[in-house]
Amino acid sequence: MSKRTVTRTDRRGDHPGTARPIRLLGDPVLRTECDPVRTFDASLARLIDDMFVTMYEQDGAGVAANQVGVPLRAFVYDCNDDRGRRHVGHVINPVLVTADGETLVEREGCLSVPGMNFATPRSAHAVVEGVDIKGKPVRVEGTGYFARCLQHECGHLDGHVYIDVLSGEARREAMRAIRRHP
Repeated sequence: MSKRTVTRTDRRGDHPGTARPIRLLGDPVLRTECDPVRTFDASLARLIDDMFVTMYEQDGAGVAANQVGVPLRAFVYDCNDDRGRRHVGHVINPVLVTADGETLVEREGCLSVPGMNFATPRSAHAVVEGVDIKGKPVRVEGTGYFARCLQHECGHLDGHVYIDVLSGEARREAMRAIRRHP
């Protein structure tokens, strides 16, 4: 997910990974439902570190594993909620258990659809459950922009991109812009 225009200090954190190329719309890995993570080892920890580094280098708010070409159910995030609180973390094998509240239509972008953003409807509240890189249960709850991020990243892992939730004129605008984009 592309981040909103927000100035942040030291977003990189302590992630010793290596940036990986972001897969772009049209790459089949983005349209394939990801497999559950079954092995919790050093390669998974390396993937998570690489995803953080990739997200920070691309100035994103979240990255799903399939966006870096790995078809596993995992994502990382670093974004603020509607109260300005910063949330940083990862979820392995996430399940979007709640997406409710008011529907907010705001501009949203995606690192896999660079340079574009469209008015996208998302629920104002979301809850994701999964595990961390050690296999311990995690429950992440978000509101506002953070809820949008959680929904966006879970969508990637199901083989969707954010333009899939668009309808009407917003969808037509997106399709025209994507066809024109080199």
